[in-house]
Amino acid sequence: MAGGAGNGAVSNKMHYVYILKSEFDGGYYYGSTSDLNKRIREHNAGQVKSTKSRRPLRLHYHEEYAAKGEALNRERYFKNRSGYKWLKRQAII
Repeated sequence: MAGGAGNGAVSNKMHYVYILKSEFDGGYYYGSTSDLNKRIREHNAGQVKSTKSRRPLRLHYHEEYAAKGEALNRERYFKNRSGYKWLKRQAII
């Protein structure tokens, strides 16, 4: 049986947490997705409400995870004070 929710199957699809940098205002946007290239295209096409007015955007940083939950947790971390400080210490932002 094909993979699906609740059947114990493991997906081999990778998940990403990413940081985009606005070339318009220099600000950063944090997100997660399972299709990084598609998501960046959506951002730059104006299909994402929160970044529509900040285009163009470029991929500044990303990390890859096997599990969606890991990518979501990392995204939440980047969006809190501890994660922001970590990103600064690593000279990522």
